[in-house]
Amino acid sequence: MPSLTEVLIIRGIMPIETIDVMDSDPAAEDQVIQSFLESGRLTKSQIASARAEVMGLSFIDLSEYPIDRSAVALVPAAMCRRHRVLPIHQQGEMLTLAMVNPDDVFALDDVRASTHMRIVPVVAEHDDLMQAIEKFHRADSEIGELTNVLEEENKSEDLALVNSREADPDDAPIVRFVNLIIGQAIQDSASDIHIEPGEREMRVRYRIDGVLHEMQSAPRNVTNGVISRLKIMSDIDIAERRKPQDGRMSVSHGGRQIDLRVATLPTVYGEKVVMRILDNNATRMGMDQLALLDHNLEMFKQSYTKPYGMILVTGPTGSGKSTTLYTTLHAVARPEINVITVEDPVEYRMEGINQVQVNVKAGLTFASALRSILRSDPDVVLLGEIRDKETAQIAVEASLTGHLVLSTLHTNDAPSAITRLTEMDIEPFLVGSALDCVVAQRLARRLCDRCKEQYQGDPGMDITQGLSVAGDAGAPAAPSGAHSAPADAPSAFPTSLATAPPPGITPSTSTEVSLGGPTLWRPVGCSACSGTGYRGRIALHEVMVVTEEIERLAVARASSTEIARVARSQGMRTLREDGWQKALLGLTSVEEILRVVA
Repeated sequence: MPSLTEVLIIRGIMPIETIDVMDSDPAAEDQVIQSFLESGRLTKSQIASARAEVMGLSFIDLSEYPIDRSAVALVPAAMCRRHRVLPIHQQGEMLTLAMVNPDDVFALDDVRASTHMRIVPVVAEHDDLMQAIEKFHRADSEIGELTNVLEEENKSEDLALVNSREADPDDAPIVRFVNLIIGQAIQDSASDIHIEPGEREMRVRYRIDGVLHEMQSAPRNVTNGVISRLKIMSDIDIAERRKPQDGRMSVSHGGRQIDLRVATLPTVYGEKVVMRILDNNATRMGMDQLALLDHNLEMFKQSYTKPYGMILVTGPTGSGKSTTLYTTLHAVARPEINVITVEDPVEYRMEGINQVQVNVKAGLTFASALRSILRSDPDVVLLGEIRDKETAQIAVEASLTGHLVLSTLHTNDAPSAITRLTEMDIEPFLVGSALDCVVAQRLARRLCDRCKEQYQGDPGMDITQGLSVAGDAGAPAAPSGAHSAPADAPSAFPTSLATAPPPGITPSTSTEVSLGGPTLWRPVGCSACSGTGYRGRIALHEVMVVTEEIERLAVARASSTEIARVARSQGMRTLREDGWQKALLGLTSVEEILRVVA
């Protein structure tokens, strides 16, 4: 029987020279494999697959395998987690059991005794198995049981408050209910949790990949207890129910701390609570992870590498503006410069950055904080949002006096940022001089890499208007992580796309027109994406650099339409055009672009 290392060598994953190390020290196998794993030359899936061959068993990739839910239900969730096993298929009296360690006789005996079936073990990679266990043995059933308990107890508001403050939270149904809702949302990669009181029940919804999904409902009489518990966790005044409040909480999940931004809103049936789940990984993202195509990235980079000027990121709430700002801040921050932020609230905490939390009650507004930090010798200033004339005026003046100012603004597109600032009564000549770059963005759902399907679009589609394939002068490469075709791929799948040319210039005709229509991708649905066909999100961008021509239009109080026309003639790609390019690259679908971009 070959060893694990020998199997990896036979498969060409490890070099044959490794056998010499094994001959000299047979006990070093684990260390050798670990070193290859840490260096990235070996993956956990490859090790699990090779281990299965050594044991004479099958290896199952759970991210692609169609797991039978009826089989999953045969083994309790606690047993699956304890033994790290998951039943994935049932045929007659035979039960296929995915395991990390098929030699675990105790696990096999427990599952056999629980199901009274013949067990057929298969090997699965540890992380894939644990993710599948969490996915199929969700907390929904426990939440449902707690809902019934709460309904039967019919606790009053006062008892619910006492329940929320108990020393041992594990025994408090309200506390367990809230913890399960938050934990399940984090597990499902939700960005927001909505707790919504209604006339007859309380509804819980998660926003996953930009779309709200109803996950749970609870009796109307538990609403006050749940809201009070969330307020206590967020350090919000539980006695105030007549006006909106903001707070923040931190929870532990999977061995790491997760921050949540909490906002309450009085409604006719009670207070609605929305919790934004903040992923601190955003502060460690690189510019290549923002999915900016090369043309947009180059334009943006020319702006944020300047020592002064104003850069605005625009878009609606939840469009990823904060992620873009923090990533840009991470790119420019260095030990030799002073970086200060003013935020409400501070969403992500960054090492080496001076972050100021707005406190309106104490008189610390955006404007007053910005005025104060300009006396603290900053090089780079980040403003969470420009909301009023005073804040805008100080930010503009700061950018004109040698500071790099980063901020957000609520507009539909990049050219509208100029007109928005002038509507705030900022002098047009100051806007034109201070503003250096505007990035408008939206978030679209990313196609699942495992199940997306290629198809030929309608020849009448205008998706390729203004686009040209790789090989044309100035054509940018796909963003990092884009699914580009190999060099010998047919022209039906463009590996790269160029900027929309100025009016009057004919785009390249060497596109996929010869095959009828553009080659596109559509969602299918698999176990990895919960049958939606989408997994994760990708940003669409519109980058406008303020040139001399646009500055003159700003001074002349030109409309946003006229500014957009000039910006496009100078190379700006609209949100929809950027979306079309990412659809051609297989990153998202045409339907998704039409959903998020007007």
